[in-house]
Amino acid sequence: MKVIRDPIHDYIELDDLALSLIDTPALQRLRRIRQLGFSNLVYPGANHTRFEHSLGVYHLTAHMIEQVDEEERNELLAAGLLHDIGHGPFSHATEGIIERYTRKSHDDVAGLLKKGEVSEVLREYSLSPSSVARHIKGETDTGQIINSEIDVDRMDYLVRDAYYTGVAFGLVDHARLIHELRFKENRLVLNTGGLQAAESLLVSRFLMHPTVYFHHVCRIAESMCVRGVEHLIENEGLSPRRLQQMDDASLMLEMRNAGGYAAEIARRLDERRLFKRALYTGFESLNKDVLKHRKNVKRAEKEIAEGAGAEPEHVIVDIPERPHIIEMKARVLVNGRMVPINRASSLIANLENASLDNWRLGVFAPPEYREKVGNAARDFFEVKKDTKQFKLTEI
Repeated sequence: MKVIRDPIHDYIELDDLALSLIDTPALQRLRRIRQLGFSNLVYPGANHTRFEHSLGVYHLTAHMIEQVDEEERNELLAAGLLHDIGHGPFSHATEGIIERYTRKSHDDVAGLLKKGEVSEVLREYSLSPSSVARHIKGETDTGQIINSEIDVDRMDYLVRDAYYTGVAFGLVDHARLIHELRFKENRLVLNTGGLQAAESLLVSRFLMHPTVYFHHVCRIAESMCVRGVEHLIENEGLSPRRLQQMDDASLMLEMRNAGGYAAEIARRLDERRLFKRALYTGFESLNKDVLKHRKNVKRAEKEIAEGAGAEPEHVIVDIPERPHIIEMKARVLVNGRMVPINRASSLIANLENASLDNWRLGVFAPPEYREKVGNAARDFFEVKKDTKQFKLTEI
């Protein structure tokens, strides 16, 4: 055993399998990928990486596997350590564009485990790469420990992200949750004794979304990065597969070297000269179903740009998905029966409706086009004129 000092879990013990996997290029790449993408533009301390998070998930998985048959334990430990190797640069910032071009999500890692040094290590320890991949995707009963409604992945990233950003919302009782999670009828369920710990986890997640994950500066920077990456793929021949294998620094270098629009975006991100909010509003301000435009954002950007007399590349429309809380599918064991967690807790039941209040439509543009783009965007999306708009102060 080797011991690593971790600011969240104190000491993490690593066995020979973990150490062998950590030494592979696939795991080492995660040291160069920020867990929170561009959140350090808002929270300067948010420079922690996918590598640290992976160690934390491995650590929590080790505390859960006593409930699992011995022959599957090493597979699950490997899955916990490898669960994020499918992430591209800047984590979730490039996740959508990689999935759009490859048709595979970041946890669909079967192809990455078939060959290379990770595959060699797994086979050396008599582990099946395909089984490990299925655990990571949550396709096995025991894989629910890593990928399900209430899993060790969430338990680690919520606390870790809160710690490094400095916000006060990361209070999750790992020990209590792990102690109260059980397998029943091949499903990971929560005993009622862990309900308050689960409430704390879901409330933390609810508060972290508007404060960190969906902070407007983060959304703007991520949207700009996506537009730059789209330019590289569509105009410079960047392969989406190669993009997935890059780290943060290599992507920024690629954008700088490409020249043109991609280089402009890279310079703006480097110097924190970001686009500004021309329109930023919630569902209550909209006269029509704005979500239908998610499938054709480019058309919306083009029409808004024409109305504002701006270039289409200087208008970014950000339409997030309708909020949904996947944890609502979690089950709680009440008097021997499995019931949905939102029926076991009125607090959790109210979170889904409350999450609608955090949703924002964003239209972003350079400062010089901000007013004209805002007016054109309000016309395009038929924003109610009698609705109080958010004051667009910038950090």
